[in-house]
Parts: sequence; C-alpha cells; structure tokens
Amino acid sequence: MADKIPDFDQNGLLPVGDYEVTLTELRASILVQGPRDRIKYPNWNASWRLWLVDHLEMMVNQLWTVGVSEIYIDGSFVEDKDHPNDIDGYFVCDLGELASGSLVSALNRLDPQKVWTWDPNLRRPYLGYPKKQLPMWHVYRVELYPHFPGLNSGICDKFGNELEFPSAFRQCRRDSTPKGIVKLKRELKS
Repeated sequence: MADKIPDFDQNGLLPVGDYEVTLTELRASILVQGPRDRIKYPNWNASWRLWLVDHLEMMVNQLWTVGVSEIYIDGSFVEDKDHPNDIDGYFVCDLGELASGSLVSALNRLDPQKVWTWDPNLRRPYLGYPKKQLPMWHVYRVELYPHFPGLNSGICDKFGNELEFPSAFRQCRRDSTPKGIVKLKRELKS
C-alpha cells in the first residue's frame, strides 16, 4: 500500500492538505508507525499511538453507526511528537440533531461508558493537566467535537479571531502555522 500520509515537514507538522485514510491505513501510517528516520525519532511511541487509534476506532464506529460520515482527526497526533497526549478531532453533524439532543442520546446508547457530552460542567481534572477534560477523554483519550457551519471552536487565529473547527484544526496551536489533517473513511467491504 502506498503511503497515503506523507512524512512530516521541516516544522514537524503534517504537510498542508486533507489526507483521507481508513483506520487500517492510519495504523500503517507514519502517524502510528513513526517516521522513517529512526535516529531523529528514537523515542517514537508506536504502541501508545496504536492504543490511541484503537480507542479512536470505538468512537468512530459509533459515529458511523448513527450516520455521521465526515470525521477528521488532528492535534499533536498529526505532529512529530513522540508521545501525544491524545487524539483531537471533529465531525460534521446536523444542527437540529445536536440541538435536540438526539445525536448525543443515540451515541450514548451505543457507548457503554456514556461519554458523549460536551457539557463544560462535566469536565474533570486529570493528574497535573492544566485544563479539565471531557468524559470521553478520560475513557478513550480522544476528544471529538461536533461541527456545523457557523459553530466556532473556541480556538483563535494569530489575530485573535475565533475559528470554526475546519480552520482551527488545520493550523498549529503554537504559532498558527498551516498544517494537514486526516479525514477518516470507512473500509470498503469485499
């Protein structure tokens, strides 16, 4: 299989672009297996990254089951960080289903831990982390946020303008440098 995800750029970021892969392709990619240059990355934690993808898969399958098809992942997972804390991402959903609570209810019927919520009051601290984390993070170490056009992310650009998830997740949090993102697609059934 040809690499669908390229090597990191000179800034340690996924090069600008949307990289559409299956979960199988993601597991075989540089994002899990590590860069080819093992001397530059002697501490690459492939087993941790694989564990994160295994947990991501549980949540992604739940989203696919309820009809969500556009799912993107980002954060330090798509950077050259040896041991990212988690996987961040967003998914495109219907405003009506989100606002009515039907999307959250459907997802929580599928999830044994009932982690699907973005209620800030349900965030809890975690060992020395500066921000409180959502229930899904505590269980899966994955945070997937709903998105629909017009919804801001709480992330600002270098000028202080709040961005929607598609823009916010295509830039580096440190310095707003543009970077790539991964779009997950379902496996083709044979």
